[in-house]
Amino acid sequence: MPPGLRPAELQSAFRSRLHEPRTAVVIGRWLGAAFIVCFLTGLISHGLQDPPGWLRDHLPSRPVNGYRITQGLHVISGIAAIPLLGAKLWTVYPRLFAWPPVRSVLHALERLGIVLLLGAAVLEVFTGLLNTLQWYPWPFPFRQTHFWLAWIAVGGLLLHIAAKYPEISANWRRVRAAQVPGRRAFLTGVAVSVAAVTAVTAGQTVPWLRRLDLLAPRRPDVGPQGLPVNRTAAAAGTAHVVAADWRLAVKGRTPYTLTLAELGALPQYTAQLPISCVEGWSASAHWTGVRVRDLLDRAGAHAGARLRVVSLERSGGYAVTEMEASYARDPLTLLALRVNGEVLAPDHGFPARIIAPNRPGVLQTKWVSRLEVVE
Repeated sequence: MPPGLRPAELQSAFRSRLHEPRTAVVIGRWLGAAFIVCFLTGLISHGLQDPPGWLRDHLPSRPVNGYRITQGLHVISGIAAIPLLGAKLWTVYPRLFAWPPVRSVLHALERLGIVLLLGAAVLEVFTGLLNTLQWYPWPFPFRQTHFWLAWIAVGGLLLHIAAKYPEISANWRRVRAAQVPGRRAFLTGVAVSVAAVTAVTAGQTVPWLRRLDLLAPRRPDVGPQGLPVNRTAAAAGTAHVVAADWRLAVKGRTPYTLTLAELGALPQYTAQLPISCVEGWSASAHWTGVRVRDLLDRAGAHAGARLRVVSLERSGGYAVTEMEASYARDPLTLLALRVNGEVLAPDHGFPARIIAPNRPGVLQTKWVSRLEVVE
């Protein structure tokens, strides 16, 4: 309760008529839609990065732009939720100081839902926003924490809806709500704010909004060879790899090694595929290299074999990744040697990198040194 205010004086401290149910319900619908889109697309991203055993062999490699769309929507809806969350809190915050704090079992459930929803939602959008900037000023792992906070927020949301259902239902339709001066202007202002925030950040994913990409942390057309870079060769410790010393080792029933010249002499294929990162940016390019399935066939791998990809980078959570058979056997999945007609720059994975359709950018392993068949 604000200092100096007795319970009887509390309501008079919040003078705006917009602290009322209809306004809260309208903004709550918008915020709920943003949360649902963000939650579902986040589950897709988590499933593709760290699939449970029952899902591992069923991950789809198509549509080609699937992850680009879902992760773009994840970040767009998460950023849009920030002004919506602020507006929602402003509308209902007098009730946060209601006295007494708990009046009944139903009210206690309502309060519990608010605590879970508010705490998890604020942390979720705050850490998610900093993740788009690749800034992690906390000691806990981002991805796992972000995942479980999402479940807590959704649980709190469902509990809150259940406890407040009668009031939500009574104010859902416009005809049942009394007209409050300023409500339409306030809701219009919130909608315009959300649209503006979206317009100046979504260009990192949506090509036709790229000219408005003023506040997004990354422009998808800026970087070596016209593509952004998250992890440089210097940061990965691969800046001094020399092509003459490099060998690709392929481990399987029939193991073999290839020099860069030998790899370049194999049949080459070109595919237009996007790099799509968890931070929300994506960019398409023309990649040229050897089909991964051809390398697996030469190693004697069976059709359902998975692939372990080992990078030259010295450290990092994705120095070793696994590729499911659906990706490894897709004809568009390449061990790429060139991008947009040029030899890969060191920051883009020289001498060779993985590029596959519908896959998170963190799993498109750069600086590949070894492919291991997992039977």
